[in-house]
Amino acid sequence: MARLLSFHVAVVSSVLGFICVNLVGCNNGRRVGDVLDAEFGGFSVPLEHSFEADDVAKFRVRGALVLKAGREPSASLNQNQLSEEDRVKLKEVAGVDGLYRIRVPRVFLQADRQTERQMEGYLTAFVRACAMVESHLSDVITLHTDVSGYLIGVSIVTLPGACRGTEVEDEVDLEVFNTTLSIMAPVNAPGPETALFLERMEQESERKGKNPQEQKSFFAKYWMYIVPLVLFLMMSGAQDQSGGGAGGGAANGGGR
Repeated sequence: MARLLSFHVAVVSSVLGFICVNLVGCNNGRRVGDVLDAEFGGFSVPLEHSFEADDVAKFRVRGALVLKAGREPSASLNQNQLSEEDRVKLKEVAGVDGLYRIRVPRVFLQADRQTERQMEGYLTAFVRACAMVESHLSDVITLHTDVSGYLIGVSIVTLPGACRGTEVEDEVDLEVFNTTLSIMAPVNAPGPETALFLERMEQESERKGKNPQEQKSFFAKYWMYIVPLVLFLMMSGAQDQSGGGAGGGAANGGGR
């Protein structure tokens, strides 16, 4: 009987726990941000967008960026669907060649600097609204960081990127975003290979020290070619001088 009672208590506790977590949304006193930190190992910041016919930016939430800190930071994106009103408005802005803007807050991505993730303004990027419409809400968003893991830029491009005047159906093609998200950190430029150069110089010096003949002068290396050439030139010059003197004497004798 005791075992049966314990079994019923365990079942009831499991059911209540399931209802609390999945239906009521209990978090045991933790904030939503704390839950995200525990589940994703990171934190979330809003991704906002704006598209206005009068070109005056009025940003509203498009979704949430879940940023995961670490040696190689990563990010994921949860996005809302465009409402019917927003779909109509986006096509109107595209019709007057307006802009589609996005922005994200400036934050740190490094794990040891989470306390410094207060928002210090926003990073903004834009594309032509017509490109956003004709791409069927397919875009590529890149977050750029500096060496310390601080967000310093954001960029957005659409696929395809050009506006061709293609007709797009609101209900089918302008409801769900198809986004590729990435983080780009600075890449260190290759430095001069000084150590390798010095090592090669030392190896060359050691090799020459083992082979003294390689340190001979140019004449010592190639004397067998230089001496015959010099003798040939000297003999050729002597023959020319003797021939010139005989010809001059014959000419003088004929004049008498």
